[in-house]
Amino acid sequence: MTARVRERATYDQLLRLPENMVGEIIDGELYAWPRPRAGHADAFSILLADIVAPYRLGRGGPGGWWIIGEPEIHFIRDTLVVVPDIGGWRRERMPEIPDDHRFLISPDWVCEVLSPSTRRHDRGKKMRVYAEYKVSWMWIVDPDARTVEVMQLTGEHYTVLDVFTGDQTFRAEPFPVAEIDLGAIWGPTPDDESPLSST
Repeated sequence: MTARVRERATYDQLLRLPENMVGEIIDGELYAWPRPRAGHADAFSILLADIVAPYRLGRGGPGGWWIIGEPEIHFIRDTLVVVPDIGGWRRERMPEIPDDHRFLISPDWVCEVLSPSTRRHDRGKKMRVYAEYKVSWMWIVDPDARTVEVMQLTGEHYTVLDVFTGDQTFRAEPFPVAEIDLGAIWGPTPDDESPLSST
């Protein structure tokens, strides 16, 4: 009996996904996820804004970075493709943004905002890929647990440097000037909302 050889996913298959899906290719397999739910998208949009002002635009900070939402990163062109929620590159390593949608230079920092459907994938296969391709910093944002983990690559693995929780305001590497307000990222909890008064 002959073992069936599984065909490797192609970039053409990724390109044919519906517009409401995000596609990645890891270990020859195509992974596809629905676009983030509103709360997920809101969390990374606020975080993106907190970092962009000082580090991309140089407003109240040093500038010198490209900070991009949902960049399509090709660690191996068209055969190893991932899409972090946010990616960051020091401009001395990537002086210009690519002309098309494909980023061929490994980022210096990535941020993943966990959702129930991507949690295992982000903490498993994607984290391994980021470590293998020497992404120096990784943040994991968990809106359900209301936590942010700040990790730095040490050798071949990530080390957790800090975990920020609740409504803390924090600063962390590699963006020590950016002030991140977790209360703004999570929004109000049900306990924070005043009950409607009956008349």
